Amino acid sequence: MSNLTRRNALALGSGALLLPSGLRAQAAWPAGPVTFVVGYAAGGSTDINARELGNVMTPVIGQQIIIDNKGGAAGSIGLRAAAAAKPDGQTLFVAVGTNVIINPHVQKGMIDTIAALAPICQITDYQYVLVVGNKVPAKNATELVAMAKKAPDTLTYSSSGVGGNNHLAGALFAKAAGIQITHVPYKGTGPAVADVISGQITMNFSSLPPAVSQIKGGNLRALAVTGNKRVKSLPDVPTLKEQGIDVVVTSWQGLFAPAKTPDAILDKIEKATKEAMKNPKWEEALARDGLEMPPERTRAEFTKFVADEHAFWGKTLKELKIEME
Repeated sequence: MSNLTRRNALALGSGALLLPSGLRAQAAWPAGPVTFVVGYAAGGSTDINARELGNVMTPVIGQQIIIDNKGGAAGSIGLRAAAAAKPDGQTLFVAVGTNVIINPHVQKGMIDTIAALAPICQITDYQYVLVVGNKVPAKNATELVAMAKKAPDTLTYSSSGVGGNNHLAGALFAKAAGIQITHVPYKGTGPAVADVISGQITMNFSSLPPAVSQIKGGNLRALAVTGNKRVKSLPDVPTLKEQGIDVVVTSWQGLFAPAKTPDAILDKIEKATKEAMKNPKWEEALARDGLEMPPERTRAEFTKFVADEHAFWGKTLKELKIEME
């Protein structure tokens, strides 16, 4: 082999070493098991949906998906952990909209979520259901309001943490109904709902997945849903607006990566996630849990949607004056 040919061979052989790190990561993704960080305890809506997404996404990417529950601070502990992860696509954050668009406005010392995370795609749309335990006599939201007016500050409502949508739903409900109820934050929807079942807490504005089975099993009573229309999984439960209480609270879940994750990897994750969501088992899971498929958006469109929501809620939340307790 001539010296010239040998030099060319050496250059080709070492080319991978000269590639930018982002391109090397792109070629390897997924390089091994992918971790979905969930900012809530096991058993809540986000945890349930993360596991269901993992089930349909595993065969698409050919790697195991691990669920890492990091509950607390309305999802912000998990968010911080995911944002601090290596930006190689191996660690992703399954977020509720509130984690990214509301927490920065209500939690002291919260990181800049818009700068810290890279949006990939939306995975669900959903609303909440107002539930009480069997020890509470109210059969609808109107009767619950009457109870609260008769005994101010004695009724309680639990949430998955300060600043979460179920916390805001309770605050907006109390404001619209003209009542005084006490907020009790937990580290996740699961334990927050469990204490409603046991009777320690009066009510909860629960996300649908952990509540529907408990409602159908007779452990919880549904008084209202919080969207503009009823949900298929609870067709007999009226909206708050139907009961004369002008409150609408909806949310979504989405997949995010740490900032600085290369675009090429983000594109791969987006493609794999959307392919997985075409699996009939995913839509069946959403329907079973009372959730809906999200609007079709590109990664760029989802990024703009997140930024717009962040700005809107920043303005709206000033009226509620909610801060980290």
